[in-house]
Amino acid sequence: MSIVKLGLVPQILVGVVLGALLGWLAPALAAPLGLLGELFVGMLKAVAPLLVLLLVMSAIANKHESGSDGRKSLLTLALYLLGTVSAALVAVVMSQLFPQTIALSETAAGSPPLAVTAVLVDVLFKLIDNPVNALLTGNFLGCLTWAILLGLSFRKANSTFKEHLQTLAVGIGDIVRYVIRLAPLGIFGLVCATVATTGLSALAGYASLAGLLVACMLVMALLVNPLLVFLLIQRNPYPIVFKCLEESGITAFFTRSSAANIPVNLNLAKKIGISEELYAVTIPIGATVNMAGAAITITVLSLAAANTLGIEMSFATALLLCVIAALAACGASGVPSGSLLLVPLACSLFGISLDVAMQVVAVGFVISVIQDSAETALNSSTDVIYTYAIDQVRLPESDNGDSAA
Repeated sequence: MSIVKLGLVPQILVGVVLGALLGWLAPALAAPLGLLGELFVGMLKAVAPLLVLLLVMSAIANKHESGSDGRKSLLTLALYLLGTVSAALVAVVMSQLFPQTIALSETAAGSPPLAVTAVLVDVLFKLIDNPVNALLTGNFLGCLTWAILLGLSFRKANSTFKEHLQTLAVGIGDIVRYVIRLAPLGIFGLVCATVATTGLSALAGYASLAGLLVACMLVMALLVNPLLVFLLIQRNPYPIVFKCLEESGITAFFTRSSAANIPVNLNLAKKIGISEELYAVTIPIGATVNMAGAAITITVLSLAAANTLGIEMSFATALLLCVIAALAACGASGVPSGSLLLVPLACSLFGISLDVAMQVVAVGFVISVIQDSAETALNSSTDVIYTYAIDQVRLPESDNGDSAA
């Protein structure tokens, strides 16, 4: 059987193996091939904002009556928050069971926010961004705001206009599918560059810390997420969990970008039969606010810093840390370097100085090859898992005043 006849996921796995081998055996040849990966991620990032804008506009403008009245979107957001807090709690428990310490020496570059409010204010300003600037800068919250407002306005438009809007959304969707077909080649390039330039030697000194981060994310992906889904759909959750990890998680692991994975998730959501009204809104939002992996990173690294300095953590502090990590994680995508530069926020709970906290951030950058990949895979796959779970919930019909007296 030729590689072309294989499914997309097997092709990606072949690309991973070939990229790792080439990066290991011929790093000088493999490093330049990283351009293939950069082009693939760049194409996904280029098409994603326009896809979100058109898809959400079209979904709302052409909305079919489903009886959900937007309630499922709100329920999905609530599940996102619950999942993020649960991830932070998992990280606290695992950090207590397997405490970590860090050898502190160098500091990291970057300017972290000084308070959670700074992160949340940044999110609010992104919501009201200029639509053109939102498209140019890949601000998905801004794109989503304008898509919802325009979609609601276009519900009053004539059917011909709405059909053209749907045609545009379908056309962008086709482009996304063409780009996704290039995933094996793009991921081959990403793996080539990563193995050739980083290798595994840099990770050896922090293998235990990286292992704890990955273990927390596996517990969240394979135990907590299935439990939450089971409570909602009342049947075996693992088929959909494994499907999302396979088709969304694997791609996100290598692209290391929730934004780049939005087209992949939208395509997957359509494939598994989620209502377009729901996934067109919740998937783009999830890429910004559903950050279970980021909450784990923030919690584990801040607790490692506290352990290193011999700081005791009370139960009340642990609960507060979970809330702070969850809130900070919701704005992780709006901060340069993502979740790592939000670690000082959590460290401030323990009175840890900014200088020490930034040394912890530097350690995070060392293991980011593993940490960021696993984090993005968990974040991105969870967007689809939670959206699917809420879509399966049957809500009582809302009272629209149409029932007979």
